[in-house]
Amino acid sequence: YMGRWYEIATIPQRFQKGCVGVTAHYSLRNDGDIDVVNVCRKETLDGKERSVRGKAWIVDKTTNAKLKVSFFWPFSGDYWIIDLDKDYQWAVVGHPARTYLWILCRTPQMDLAIYEELLGRIAAKGYDLAKIKKTLQPGD
Repeated sequence: YMGRWYEIATIPQRFQKGCVGVTAHYSLRNDGDIDVVNVCRKETLDGKERSVRGKAWIVDKTTNAKLKVSFFWPFSGDYWIIDLDKDYQWAVVGHPARTYLWILCRTPQMDLAIYEELLGRIAAKGYDLAKIKKTLQPGD
């Protein structure tokens, strides 16, 4: 799961307002936690770069799919990997209240058939597809 991911789509949040070209980079720390660096461009792919650094930690050691993430200590949020490609080429991250969602991919573009399949699986998990917005990435 470590490395760079591109945000393909999301349920927009106020802290991401105006963000395009969004990436997330995860790296394992010596203490077993995970460094998280989220980067976006403001309004256009040539816009000003913004980034935020945080930390994540696993809260479900059985599956490693439920984490907490904090960008502003002491506040943290749930980060649940609710769907994951067997080869780690895409992931879907959600929240138990279904208020957050990110579709991530290892490349800036995702195959449309995979994207449509994921939307079906996301809907089956109770997420409102009308709230999901595609994220502008290079190549769009």
